[in-house]
Amino acid sequence: MKIAVPVTSNNQVDDHFGHCNFYDVFAISKDNEITGLNRIPSLQGCGCKSNIASILAADGVKILLAGGIGNGAINVLNNAGISVVRGCNGDSAEVVKLYLLGSLTDSGESCHHHESHHAEDSGHVCSH
Repeated sequence: MKIAVPVTSNNQVDDHFGHCNFYDVFAISKDNEITGLNRIPSLQGCGCKSNIASILAADGVKILLAGGIGNGAINVLNNAGISVVRGCNGDSAEVVKLYLLGSLTDSGESCHHHESHHAEDSGHVCSH
């Protein structure tokens, strides 16, 4: 299994999926341990309009652990066979470890920046 995390340049989960610098892709063993890491540069722009979902799916990603993410991006990722967990923050490797321990749950909150240009959600402000 592989898990992707949109990150900033200092390995922190980015507050907004479509604005991240990189995607850290973690390879996970059958024993739920991290066995590898591949960093994919971000294609700058809106996550729901880029082809990152197909790139991640082609790499075998099944889970994306995100900070803030819009419904459009979630739909594109889901259609590519990738489940999304929202509301994550902190160091990407630590977030993956928490997920593997079952200590991480979806916040249920999506970023609505496409519906309103400046919307507060999950403690951050989304805007283009």
